[in-house]
Amino acid sequence: MTRIIALTNQKGGVGKTTTAVNLAAALASLKKRVLLVDMDPQGHATMGSGIDKHALANGGSLDVLLGELSASDALVDCPNAGYQLLPANGDLTAAEVDLLDREGRERCLDRAIETVADRFDVVLIDCPPSLNMLTVNALTAAHGVLIPLQCEFYALEGLSALLDTVEQIRDSVNPALALDGIVRTMFDNRNSLTRDVSKQLSDYFGDDLLKTAIPRNIRLAEAPSHGLPVNRYARMSRGAHAYRVLAKELIRKLAL
Repeated sequence: MTRIIALTNQKGGVGKTTTAVNLAAALASLKKRVLLVDMDPQGHATMGSGIDKHALANGGSLDVLLGELSASDALVDCPNAGYQLLPANGDLTAAEVDLLDREGRERCLDRAIETVADRFDVVLIDCPPSLNMLTVNALTAAHGVLIPLQCEFYALEGLSALLDTVEQIRDSVNPALALDGIVRTMFDNRNSLTRDVSKQLSDYFGDDLLKTAIPRNIRLAEAPSHGLPVNRYARMSRGAHAYRVLAKELIRKLAL
């Protein structure tokens, strides 16, 4: 059965899109059929997948959300990454207004993904760094939430707000929404604050805190400028290794 996972954190700069792109590529390298859905108007997941967000041939996630294009027609192959992509660009900022008066507006993405889900083992949704209608659509469509989290002082406060939102989604439109895991990003075990926050996360969340932590790694930062996931840009780097290990951990944990 297809597993739909929303990657979300309302705090920017925590490695959310980096995780979406590189986890998708790592899963694809392990012979999983993967769809990456870009729901961020910044279009960074699209660019990081080697697709020019300014020159989308057929359209993107906005057109799909509004029902003007089928998901099947909007998907593009990412040969340098190994997965398929539902791309996005700045046009997606219009979604908030355009969806406002639509009945069932929180289920637009759910309905679209349903038409193509059986082609894939895993669907990863890269959410915007805010709790808006795009994020609500992603959480409504998802079976689970994966939260990239930087181990810093404000992380726990932001995490609490995000988990409250997940609970609200469960109570209203998606009662089966699960926490698939919390993944520590930009991890530096030499930093005492990092170790302290990591311990707090472990004590509180137990098995929901994934064992794999993604290290700070310059190759992860460089790869998007080449339109490549890190496993294609620098296969032997620490970053590429960490995402391979994370992919294997999720395959075991979620029976993907």
